[in-house]
Amino acid sequence: MNGERQTCNPIFHIISHTRMAAMAIAIAAVLTGPMQGQTFNVIYNFAAGPDGAYPVSGLTIDAAGNIYGTTAAGGTGQCAYEWVTGCGTVFKLSQSNGAWQLTSLYSFAGGADGSCPQARVVIGPDGSLYGTTSQGGGTYYCEAIKDGFGTVFNLRMTSTTSTTPSSSWSETVLHRFGGRSSDGKWPTWSDLIFGQDGELYGTTVYGGTRQGGTLFVLGRTNRNWKEGVPYSFIGGGVYSGVISDRLGNLYGTYYNSEYGVVYELMPSTSGWVEQTLYTFQGGTNGYDPMGGLVFDQSGNLFGTTAFGGTGGAGTVYELSPSSGGWVFTTLYNFPSGAFGPLASLTIDVSGSLYGTTASDGPSYAGSVFKLTCSGNGWTYTSLHDFIGSDGNSPMGTIALDSRGNVWGTASGGGTGLGCPASGCGVVWEITP
Repeated sequence: MNGERQTCNPIFHIISHTRMAAMAIAIAAVLTGPMQGQTFNVIYNFAAGPDGAYPVSGLTIDAAGNIYGTTAAGGTGQCAYEWVTGCGTVFKLSQSNGAWQLTSLYSFAGGADGSCPQARVVIGPDGSLYGTTSQGGGTYYCEAIKDGFGTVFNLRMTSTTSTTPSSSWSETVLHRFGGRSSDGKWPTWSDLIFGQDGELYGTTVYGGTRQGGTLFVLGRTNRNWKEGVPYSFIGGGVYSGVISDRLGNLYGTYYNSEYGVVYELMPSTSGWVEQTLYTFQGGTNGYDPMGGLVFDQSGNLFGTTAFGGTGGAGTVYELSPSSGGWVFTTLYNFPSGAFGPLASLTIDVSGSLYGTTASDGPSYAGSVFKLTCSGNGWTYTSLHDFIGSDGNSPMGTIALDSRGNVWGTASGGGTGLGCPASGCGVVWEITP
């Protein structure tokens, strides 16, 4: 990636890395093929109206089973993207009389409130929603530089008696990224987390004093939020967010001018210190770790690469702590002719891993997979192969509910009529 200008191509936002030049062509193609016999259901087809379009991010499920997510385009805002109008939305799916109903909680206007959300919303300790927009925060509409470099926002229910559900939620912008040398720019696929200290952490793709992206933190004083940038990266490509261990150390990935690294950030009296846990070499160990990391109960780290491996289409890997260092193991190699995972993995209580690929399966429309650990190693199971009409190009992190159901989004495809032939995206469920 080079240059400063960003336009919100909602599915392939700011991905201009030379290794991914052919990605949009391969993923946009909707081919036909048989769907595997899994218990798969499309819960909602987006139509590029007030409901939104192109759900790039994954989903968040609350204790009552309600589902929250974002769309990168659509809604009632005045942005005019290449394919559809609208600046993106935050939505809620809830069940009523056995059927799922979508409520648009907020439509971004594309100016000071932000535009083009591409990360999940998270539920804060106060029960409200927190998230980022990859653009916006300025005072102009849908011009990448003038429009700003993204926002951190909070959505809060203000009334439970309104007859219009969307009007009972209000947005507060907690921070507007300005692209300054001391600030970050473009928080894209980075999910926010609340750290051990109760503060809000995230990453930006670029910006910072070393122009390679930032770790940012938002702390609250009384009713005001203040942003700090405790660490600036070198090289760029910080697409994934961070996770925290019990000591408050942070872990994440980024790809840079080389092939990518897995890092740890440790707080100290003199600031945060970065330690490289693993450096990818661009070969059979994989490269370009677009997704982030997940811990198991033993402290092992799991992640994915979008490319490389023995098949050339990405890998699933494990990093295990050992004698003060980390041991790298490739758990699975995706076959050739596909683009691998772009999102972080999800782990269940038994230690099984779930993920998505952007362009895999017989139709090259993406897949949902599961990796199960047994005495003989890890077993790969394809839970669903997309064919286009049921979704295309899943790019978000999977969510698991308390019953073991698997939930996710596909950024394109489906039967919505408001988008080109590739569709506006779907929300789906796989039941065990």
